[in-house]
Amino acid sequence: MTHITKLDGDGLERILGKQELVISRAQAVRCGMSRDAVRHRIRAAGPWQQILPRVYLAATGTPTPLQKEIATVLYTGPDSVITGLTALRRHGLHVPDRPDISVLVPAQQSRLSRSFAHVRPTTRMPARVCFEGPVQFALPARAVADAARELDSFREVRAVVADAVQRRSCRIDSLREELASGPTRYSAWLRHSLAEVADGIRSVAEGDFRHLVQRSGLPMPMFNARLYNGEVFIAVADAWWGDAGVVAEVDSRAWHLSPEDWERTAQRHARMSAHGIIVLHFSPSKIWNESARVEAEVRSALAAGRARPTLAVRAVGQAD
Repeated sequence: MTHITKLDGDGLERILGKQELVISRAQAVRCGMSRDAVRHRIRAAGPWQQILPRVYLAATGTPTPLQKEIATVLYTGPDSVITGLTALRRHGLHVPDRPDISVLVPAQQSRLSRSFAHVRPTTRMPARVCFEGPVQFALPARAVADAARELDSFREVRAVVADAVQRRSCRIDSLREELASGPTRYSAWLRHSLAEVADGIRSVAEGDFRHLVQRSGLPMPMFNARLYNGEVFIAVADAWWGDAGVVAEVDSRAWHLSPEDWERTAQRHARMSAHGIIVLHFSPSKIWNESARVEAEVRSALAAGRARPTLAVRAVGQAD
């Protein structure tokens, strides 16, 4: 006697509704759908499609980023945690666009990377994670550390680290803990980025400016110095040469978070100038494409500043 399981249509619709039309084969079977019925739906020109092994999208067309994330979690299992760039995007950070979704799974779990799902077995599964709907993803510090190992350049890693710290998504000491407890392989860019952030570097352009100073032989300034005249706070300067009373500001509309932030930059310039500080402004493109001109302008300003009496301005660094 053939046993026929009745399809739970309401249950199937609830799952598809909660999971953005993404469903695993196990879920479909639990709703009473036979494997033959599943195969029929994912046939050529059928209403469903397989987007990962044993994971389907109940629609035609290209899956959305959210549908891919849900599919990745369904494919890798309930203990998996999305990390890296995809997790950071969920935390609202600016990150490079990559098609792959990095996902952590317990080291003993048997799952292979497939399509856009980049499986990363680990013995260091996060103790705490974030949940949003059916997707679980890593906290910012872990996601930054994992992203640093999947990016293609030091500038990209520096940008991610700087953005995470600037937006207060995670603390420097949390990133250091992740660096210390994680694998040493592919960790050099993260290590160097944290060293720059600890020195006061807060953006990609500021990091490029620091490298320009190093290459050119210019004296190294204090980065992100808090400037005071007596007890009166003046401003936070991107780069400060105290002996000459010179500040270099790295200006980028992409880095400032709003028009109000850009306006505050102009106000900061006015306050510094009122105290006799020579303020230079360099765009990221100028630092990158006109390094010789930037070097010449800094040297000229330093010479002019040193030819006059020392300013009554003191600087407080990041660790003071």
